[in-house]
Amino acid sequence: MVDYVGIHEKGKLSLPELLTTVRDNPNFHKAGALAMFIGVVRGETPNGETVEKLELEAYEEKANEVLGNICKELRKREGVVDVQIHHFVGDFSIGEDLVYVVVAGVHRQDVFPVLEEAVERYKKETPIFKKEFIIDKTGAPKSYWVSERENHTLT
Repeated sequence: MVDYVGIHEKGKLSLPELLTTVRDNPNFHKAGALAMFIGVVRGETPNGETVEKLELEAYEEKANEVLGNICKELRKREGVVDVQIHHFVGDFSIGEDLVYVVVAGVHRQDVFPVLEEAVERYKKETPIFKKEFIIDKTGAPKSYWVSERENHTLT
């Protein structure tokens, strides 16, 4: 099986291509369910500020290693046929796709917990850096790097 996970430049992987790689898995004949998470750019911060765009960067070598390890570990779960995580980097507008996570499993109850765990783990473990460009509540443009572990720091 091709270990098809990792960091991609925006636009370098489509949903049809992703689904083809899942279906090309030699064990796909065992699957009875596919579950997918698509993360998109939200147009508002938790504080109600307007997001204009995002810029995403990654420590690519380490990010690919982490994503690969998460997928390899989750593929070992009973009833799981395949797990893939694909995160994009580049400049993004509101509503654009940022990440695809897909889980194929024998039954639907096999895929949902693994999908949720894959999403939570990639968000916590992968060195991906997000810069938000916003309009604050006073109408002033601002930008800052967002950390999943810390409060927003304005720059």
